[in-house]
Amino acid sequence: MSEKIKSFRDLVIWQKGIAFVEEIYQVTKAFPRDEQFGLIVQMRRAAVSVPCNIAEGFRRKHFKEYRQFLSIALGSLGEIETQLDVARRLGYIAPACYNELLFKNEEICKMTQALLKKINIAANSKLISQNSKLETHDSQLKTDN
Repeated sequence: MSEKIKSFRDLVIWQKGIAFVEEIYQVTKAFPRDEQFGLIVQMRRAAVSVPCNIAEGFRRKHFKEYRQFLSIALGSLGEIETQLDVARRLGYIAPACYNELLFKNEEICKMTQALLKKINIAANSKLISQNSKLETHDSQLKTDN
């Protein structure tokens, strides 16, 4: 039996996002000092953006907003993937570390896409329910005349 999700902190996707941020911070500590205001800050900002957007979307009141924030998180995951490629090509990270981070990035990406799909289904089901209520209300108005 699954428990009701009361907070974004209950979301496994958010938890994995936070763990991924920690890993990105650890890996970028070993980057050359001249990347301090370049690749390091870009990778860290993109990584932090993922769980932040998941949390912010969760706190929004409407499905449309939640979807928008999850889409932003997906964009940040794309940024991270590209930045990992750059870091690997420049020799800043070992191939094994690159592969591990790429795998985790893809895992979070798939989870985000799955959550978006669930939200779309929930939004469509809510819309159908609202339309049914409207149709019922309209038919009651017609019979009252």
